[in-house]
Amino acid sequence: MDKKTFYNEARDYLMITIAMMSYCMGWTIFLLPNSITTGGVPGIASIVYWGTGIPPQITYFAINAVLLVAALKTLGLKFCIKTIYAVLVLTALTSLFSSNAVSLHLLADQPFMASIIGAIFCGAGIGLGLSFNGSTGGTDIVAAIVNKYRDISLGRVIMLCDIIIITSSYIVLRNWEQVIYGYVVLIVSAFTVDQVVNSMRRSVQFFIISDKYQEIASRIAVFPHRGATVIEAHGFYTGREVKMLFIMAKRRESNTIFSIINEIDPNAFVTQTNVIGVYGEGFDKFKVKNKTHSHVGHITPVQSAMLSK
Repeated sequence: MDKKTFYNEARDYLMITIAMMSYCMGWTIFLLPNSITTGGVPGIASIVYWGTGIPPQITYFAINAVLLVAALKTLGLKFCIKTIYAVLVLTALTSLFSSNAVSLHLLADQPFMASIIGAIFCGAGIGLGLSFNGSTGGTDIVAAIVNKYRDISLGRVIMLCDIIIITSSYIVLRNWEQVIYGYVVLIVSAFTVDQVVNSMRRSVQFFIISDKYQEIASRIAVFPHRGATVIEAHGFYTGREVKMLFIMAKRRESNTIFSIINEIDPNAFVTQTNVIGVYGEGFDKFKVKNKTHSHVGHITPVQSAMLSK
């Protein structure tokens, strides 16, 4: 493992830890004490806790352990290694937080606000974990296994499982209002996941027209280490031949690029556009493969996308 790979792996595990902490806070501080269920294995663990008193971390770990054993045989170690780490971290954090959650019991008289805030914390945790190649396990694993053998989308399987889990909480809670709050959690957390994942992948593109294009491109190539494409352009009104730089960069690098341009040529003409989904060297890898008519056991394009996270 070279230095860059080690750094990337260490970063992934650190961010997965932070992600699981966010999820744990939403689950054990806002949802669990207010009898508001969520989807996935945490939802099942919550229902079991309300019905039997068994600590949620025990049920959560036990169910995920069974699912991960099945996933190891079906999907392989690459899919599971960081999910195993995430499950262990979330189990430990849940054990720590749940002992204090009852005493905290925030927003006890405002269940709707509790469901919103809890969903935001949970959704942010899931989205952050997915952005750094992790997962909370549970229905993600079920969906991946089902998708491998049946041509059913991952999102559809996860949504179906979560709706069944949340609706079944009525058996224990005997309160449809609490079930509705569970649906609110499902919708808000799904929206938050999308926002977090998209914001982590968001990039920007620059079109720069300047007589000092070579100097600008050379500086940007050094730091933030982004390549530039020189496009031959023609001014319609002036009739002058110009050189235009086309540059792709991460959004966090925008200020650095603007500073370089302003330092070298304050009169440069610059446009910046937000883009999502940049693939290639220095950005994301392609997440689909050509679909093949294969037998059971071969990886589908959607499964390939899960494995590449």
